[in-house]
Amino acid sequence: MKNKRLKYLLLTLFVVMLGLLSRKMSACTLDFVKLYLGDVLWAMMVYFGCRFLFVNMRKRVACVLALVFSYLIEISQLYHAPWIDAIRATALGGLVLGFGFLWSDILCYTVGVLLGIIVDGLLGWSRK
Repeated sequence: MKNKRLKYLLLTLFVVMLGLLSRKMSACTLDFVKLYLGDVLWAMMVYFGCRFLFVNMRKRVACVLALVFSYLIEISQLYHAPWIDAIRATALGGLVLGFGFLWSDILCYTVGVLLGIIVDGLLGWSRK
């Protein structure tokens, strides 16, 4: 079990690294990729984070948990009190909480979690 947990931790960190790199991509000229890749990777990271934290959880349950968490974060962006906007003004707070609600982010989160499930299945770590 520890070995599987370590694999999910490394995969989560790898996706975090890809997400941070996606914010710095100046070589990519496709606006579509610039706009949506970070959100897709963020949701994929949430999925793998769920798999890391709850290593024996079924993929379906991890999928629902990751989607609910991601959607709640997005919905929370409709709330703008000074204290939470101060958190969002920090680099980490902005990356985690975001700034403004977008329906396109909901779609990106769904795609990211689904891609996470696909990668998870291809790796075959949950097979007995």
